[in-house]
Amino acid sequence: ALRLLFKVFSSHSKVGDPRPGQPYKGGTFCAFLPDSREGQKTAVLLRKAFEQGLTFQIKSFNGEERVTWGLIPHKTSWDGGKARNGYPDAQYLREVCTVL
Repeated sequence: ALRLLFKVFSSHSKVGDPRPGQPYKGGTFCAFLPDSREGQKTAVLLRKAFEQGLTFQIKSFNGEERVTWGLIPHKTSWDGGKARNGYPDAQYLREVCTVL
């Protein structure tokens, strides 16, 4: 399996975020892909999306701004199936590449 680890540091939101200039809490996020040719190609696309600022968004939870996953689907568990954001999910790589 390929493990993608994202560390987003706490900072202040920018223009275009829900509350510009407000502090937000970062976090550590982990996602998984199969270690296959298709999984490796998807990892490259996910990296490009991350570099373009498309992977995460800032949302307000109980009055606190936090970094959360954005609209690009990520598998955050290696098991549990589609219902638990994990594998097996035969359609995931096709679906995520369509979004990307």
